[in-house]
Amino acid sequence: MHLPTGPQTPAFLQILRWVFSPMSYMEACAKTYGDTFSLKLDTNSDPIFFTSNPQAIQQILTSDTKELEAPGELNSLFEFLLGKKSVITISGAEHQRQRQLMMPPFHGERMRSYSQVITDVTAKVINQYQVGETLNIRSITQDITLRVIMQAVFGLDEGPRAEKLQELLGKLLEKGSSRLIVFLLYFPSLQRDFGPIDLWGQQMRLQAETDNLIYAEIQERRENPDPSRTDILSLLMAARDEAGQPMTDEELHDELITLLVAGHETTATALAWALYWIHKLPSVRQKLLAEIDDLAENPDSNTVFKLPYLNAVFSETLRIYPVAMLTFPRQVKMPISIGGYDLEPGTVALGSIYLTHHREDIYPEPKKFKPERFLEQQFSPYEYLPFGGGARRCIGLAFAQLEMKLAIVKILSSLELELVDNGDIAAQRRGLVTSPDRPIKMIVKSNLQVKSRSLETVAL
Repeated sequence: MHLPTGPQTPAFLQILRWVFSPMSYMEACAKTYGDTFSLKLDTNSDPIFFTSNPQAIQQILTSDTKELEAPGELNSLFEFLLGKKSVITISGAEHQRQRQLMMPPFHGERMRSYSQVITDVTAKVINQYQVGETLNIRSITQDITLRVIMQAVFGLDEGPRAEKLQELLGKLLEKGSSRLIVFLLYFPSLQRDFGPIDLWGQQMRLQAETDNLIYAEIQERRENPDPSRTDILSLLMAARDEAGQPMTDEELHDELITLLVAGHETTATALAWALYWIHKLPSVRQKLLAEIDDLAENPDSNTVFKLPYLNAVFSETLRIYPVAMLTFPRQVKMPISIGGYDLEPGTVALGSIYLTHHREDIYPEPKKFKPERFLEQQFSPYEYLPFGGGARRCIGLAFAQLEMKLAIVKILSSLELELVDNGDIAAQRRGLVTSPDRPIKMIVKSNLQVKSRSLETVAL
């Protein structure tokens, strides 16, 4: 086996650094070993092949499955939260079947039908806040994205079950995002009760309570089918595979929790980052407001979706601090050469999205937030890949784009916000993804909708 060089420290120490400071660890490795290196992140397995080279990433993501496959078992870290039948944790024909069943709700008119839900939920959340009030922006964006995904997935907005499910999901994700929980994922023998220290037990009890609510909703829908419903759960329950078979309750549950987690947590983080950069850099905010001001009073979602500078801000937000640090791993099935390295069967290979997005040769001054780079140049799917790539590219890509863009426009059109502290904020690990390393605090300077209504009254 001809693996690239990497740190020679014991696997346990490599895992510790990976769990607690993954981005700085990858940057340190890239500085020392180049754009391709290996890390030992399992005490019982061979080192993992990491690369930020776009040509190597393209090969990893597009090679024939006889050479490289993406087995779901390599994503077993996600099982504790998503289950064994999630589209993320299954493989082969089963993965292809589930993906095909899940695709229709995220395309065409179905997806555009969620536009009003996104706009209405955003308005409802931000209208709660008064001039002079200080906001934790990520809490606001979490509230927006959780309510949106609850309505899109379940068609639930209010009521005891909706409120309880939102409460449990919030707690589940907050506790599951602890770096100590991530540490336990890498050491299964520690996933037990240690007297008063019962992190894992608390997580599992929350998971069980959440599972019960989701299964109760599935059971109720089976007993009282309503063909007029268009939420994702209803569409998935009606979907049939090529053999005419529906999803089982377990499959439905695991895909629903996957959509709830992936469609809420990741978008909340990305939206918080976007609002941070927009308000940190006055020129960005001014250009964006000028573009928004040119819109009609009630622009259709397709017009908003295509706004050039808004798209550039969206793209740069996901470049500089991508929520997902890595592509899903692939495993070598037959000897293959990638990036000049001869890899033997069994080797695990993956692309570092974070390092690729910070390559000086692709993105000059990569630490600077510069939306203009996306107006001046198009990047290949292996140079810019915030949603991953290949057969495991994020299924909710278009939904996330639509939600972020509509929410940004609604927030900027409704509230004048200002950062409480203009100091730099960096990214850190949050569970298996990333997030800001401290709260993004903003103050409400004025309510633009109230101001607009006042001007209309004066004019009359």
